[in-house]
Amino acid sequence: MLILDKAKLRQSFSAASTSYDGVAGLQRTVGKSLLAAIDTANLSGTVLDIGCGTGFLTGGLLALSPGLSVIALDIALPMLQTAQRKLPGNASVHYVCADADALPLAERSIDHVFSNLALQWCSRPATVFNEIRRVLKPGGQLAYSTFGPQTLQELKAAWEQVDSYSHVNEFYRPEELRRFLRQAGFIDISIDSQSYLPCYESVPALMRELKGIGAHNVLAGRNRHITTKTAMHNMIAAYQRACAGSAITATFDVITVAATR
Repeated sequence: MLILDKAKLRQSFSAASTSYDGVAGLQRTVGKSLLAAIDTANLSGTVLDIGCGTGFLTGGLLALSPGLSVIALDIALPMLQTAQRKLPGNASVHYVCADADALPLAERSIDHVFSNLALQWCSRPATVFNEIRRVLKPGGQLAYSTFGPQTLQELKAAWEQVDSYSHVNEFYRPEELRRFLRQAGFIDISIDSQSYLPCYESVPALMRELKGIGAHNVLAGRNRHITTKTAMHNMIAAYQRACAGSAITATFDVITVAATR
């Protein structure tokens, strides 16, 4: 089990609320793919957007079906406040600051659950999937995207040339996610994977983007010492050597999951 520091997680995403939209190109791309796969004919009732961030998916869901009632949920209050400013005066959206591991919602009260690149920050999949199934109505749908184990493999390899500490978050494999979902009682599970390889002008530019979206290392038990300038310099040099003079790229292994209660 991957143990995450929830307090640091909340702090990281709260701090990123003002910079997120300026650097979250990948999140928007993946979110558009998630929205494009939705069967709008069956999209109705009450929808839960877990880890809504600044409201991109929430707004997209409303555009697909204006009659929806959407619960936008996030662990970071500043993210919710940003989303609310972007979707002003919309009585169809209800904002809830909460942890996905303990949804403050009634049993069988939700028709659909969506989540875009957020559930990877839940370290207890058995808990979060049980919670999602609890709040879904019978036959309700879950559709979400998450990061897979190859995400930021270049950055991880570069840090491994410097020290033995954990600098890059770990993510679950598709077969692990399928097992967690089955154990929670979900059926009709489909899982797809796609790799995204965006280019960056430099390794520091990649690091700035990760900071801008709040994707810091939040693993409990990580190195508590401040990373030195020398260590950072050595990591950047190792990353650049691995690229062998070509563009600085970073792998984002994106897993898309659909399942039925």
